Amino acid sequence: MWKFTLSLVTGLIIATSSALACSPPPPHPEMLLVGNKGENTVSFIELDVGLEIDRQSVSANAPHEIAVTPGGRFAAVVNYGDAVIDVFDVPFRYITATIDLGENTRPHGLVALSNGGFIATTEGGKSIVILSPNHDFSKFGPGTCPTYDWTVESISTGQDGTHMVALNPDEDIAYTANMQSASISRIDLKTKAVTSAPAGKEVEGVAVTRDGSEVWASVRGEDKVIIFDAVTLEQLAEIPVGAFPLRIIASPDGTKMVTSNLMDGTVSVIDVGSRKVERTIKVSGTREAAQVTLLFSDDGTRLYVAETGTNKIAEIDFSTGRVIRRLQSGKQGDGLAIVPALSINP
Repeated sequence: MWKFTLSLVTGLIIATSSALACSPPPPHPEMLLVGNKGENTVSFIELDVGLEIDRQSVSANAPHEIAVTPGGRFAAVVNYGDAVIDVFDVPFRYITATIDLGENTRPHGLVALSNGGFIATTEGGKSIVILSPNHDFSKFGPGTCPTYDWTVESISTGQDGTHMVALNPDEDIAYTANMQSASISRIDLKTKAVTSAPAGKEVEGVAVTRDGSEVWASVRGEDKVIIFDAVTLEQLAEIPVGAFPLRIIASPDGTKMVTSNLMDGTVSVIDVGSRKVERTIKVSGTREAAQVTLLFSDDGTRLYVAETGTNKIAEIDFSTGRVIRRLQSGKQGDGLAIVPALSINP
């Protein structure tokens, strides 16, 4: 186990909203957002009908992960080919802020915070960045447009390939998977203390159990999941899964962990209590689909799987494991997020 002295950089990024944000947001259906890394766009897909209703360009290159603020008003998109994160005003479907991360290049993993902020990993910076909103989201309506202020704080992991990130339930501890260092890191967001531990060849995905006691990491170079104590990072167990598991997420009820297995086009479903693979879902069954990102619907009944090789998003009935339909995305659709429907009260 290794401990690192961290570097801390703080900056203020300001972007001013357009006149559209001065009006009440228009209603919209429940939507699936998809980051199309092969063409630098984001797709807005209406889930009820399964059709794309809009496609918007990002400000930089290779959009990957997407995260949505509570309530679904704003969506952040990392641009992995640069050092930029875009924030979309979802109802208006336009970029309301472009945040320059400076030396923290190649942002990738991304999670939303309950305060309306975000945490992202940056591979080029060997760091995480914490994006804290200083603006007041409540100041919408007729009159002066609000200004969007973001404080950007960087914490070094000291690890190569800091790729994906997950939070504990209290949002005061972040965990990262560091591929090239073959490690995971535990970052105390209050004290800024960072501890890292070995985690296997090309560890890529990371998730936290619902009670916050365990960290699960998908190790794509060894076709397994490793379970760690969330405080000490002691290894507790290993579980063989499908081929090349590059993502792992928890089900909304916390009872299952699911891995995305790129090389065999499957999903491994692991029971958290027994730590056993209880079933394997065939999505495409082939490596050519190049499946990557996983996303559950809020109620856990649907699982979405990004098939970047075919520009499709597979929608799976999680209880039966059946692929219900495939949704068309842009080129190499990868990052996924769901935005709840917005209705206007009469």
